[in-house]
Amino acid sequence: MNENKVIISPSILSADFTELGRDVKAVEDAGADWIHVDVMDGHFVPNISIGVPVVKSLKKTARVPLDVHLMIENPEKYVGAFAKAGANIITFHYEATKENTESVISLIRSFNLKVGVSIKPKTNQDVLIPYLDKIDMVLVMTVEPGFGGQEFMGYCAQKIPYIRAKAPESLIVQVDGGINEKTANICKSLGANSLVAGSYIYGSDDIKSAIDSLR
Repeated sequence: MNENKVIISPSILSADFTELGRDVKAVEDAGADWIHVDVMDGHFVPNISIGVPVVKSLKKTARVPLDVHLMIENPEKYVGAFAKAGANIITFHYEATKENTESVISLIRSFNLKVGVSIKPKTNQDVLIPYLDKIDMVLVMTVEPGFGGQEFMGYCAQKIPYIRAKAPESLIVQVDGGINEKTANICKSLGANSLVAGSYIYGSDDIKSAIDSLR
C-alpha cells in the first residue's frame, strides 16, 4: 500500500437500500477504495442491519474490496459465512472476543482475508498492543457503534498516534464515526490512513467532491 494514500471506505449504512447496487456503483465511480459494510446483530449493538445475503449480492457487482465490520457477538460463528459470501476484509470488535481475540484473528487469516480489530470509544487502546503485529488494520471508533449520523468524539482520535507508534508501519489505522472534511483532517494529522464515512458522502450533492475532500 502506498503509505501516502488515504483509503476511503464509504459506509453503505447511509445508502438507499432500495437502490443499493446503484449507490455502491456511485461511490466506486467517484473513487472509493473500499465499500464499508456495517453488520449489526441487535445484541452487541442496539440496532440490526444487514448480513451475509447482502454481502453475497454486493460481491456480484462490486469492483472494490468489501470492508466488512462485524458489530456482533460471537463473530467467530459467522466469519466463514462472510468469507464465503465475498468479504475481503473482516473487522471484529475486541469487546466481543477479549481472551479469544487471537483465535478469531487466526480464523479470519485462514480464509486468506485481511484482518481488522476494532475498539469502542470507551475501550483503552492498550488492549490492542498484543495483536498489532498479527493484523492488517485497527479500526478506531469515534462514535458509539450501532448508529449512523453521530457526532465525532474527538478524544477517541487521540488513540491514533499511540497505536501508530506501537504498530508496524504497514498497519492500516482506520477511523469510523462522524467523519467529514474537518474531522478527516484531524484523524489524518494524527496518523490515520483509512476513513469510513456514510452520511457525509451519501448526503452530499456531489459524491466525488465529498470523497476527494477526505483524502
